[in-house]
Amino acid sequence: MMPFKELVLASHNAGKLKELQAMLGDSVKVRSIAEFSEIEPEETGLTFVENAILKARNAARVSGLPALADDSGLAVDFLGGAPGIYSARYADGKGDAANNAKLLDTLRDVPEAERGAQFICSLALMRHADDPLPILCEGQWRGSILFEARGEHGFGYDPLFWVAECGASAAELSPADKNRLSHRARAMALLKQRLGI
Repeated sequence: MMPFKELVLASHNAGKLKELQAMLGDSVKVRSIAEFSEIEPEETGLTFVENAILKARNAARVSGLPALADDSGLAVDFLGGAPGIYSARYADGKGDAANNAKLLDTLRDVPEAERGAQFICSLALMRHADDPLPILCEGQWRGSILFEARGEHGFGYDPLFWVAECGASAAELSPADKNRLSHRARAMALLKQRLGI
């Protein structure tokens, strides 16, 4: 059973809010940090875990609620794991379309066999702002980068992320399938296990 009735998600990303609420079901109400603050903390960490903790601590502090933060991104093998923690800001903060265009341009001459990648998600749950022992869970989702965008669902790099076992891009999967297979789904499954829900 979930130890609290509501928590705040340390993200202004409506797509993440919808996905995480669907994964948690009706056992807890997930509220957006946007209800409490428009200011996002500077992500000064050098890893997904560090940034997730930083964001969760800030969200717990400004909301007074338990806080869940997700720091996730795309790690492309050919690029040594880039864009990594800079995934959302890969094209200087100009948004998903610009990030995707930059990635396609960067990988333009890279053959299919060398386009392996993975989505990575680090979740941090802070029961309160001074929680000395946040619950940390990680999920990874292997795939490869397409030569052009495909699909209308999802957000971020989903249209470029090929999921071989499904024969589809992440953006071509139904929301239910993505919520079952994704890096975020895998991290959330671990979190739910840790919480006993």
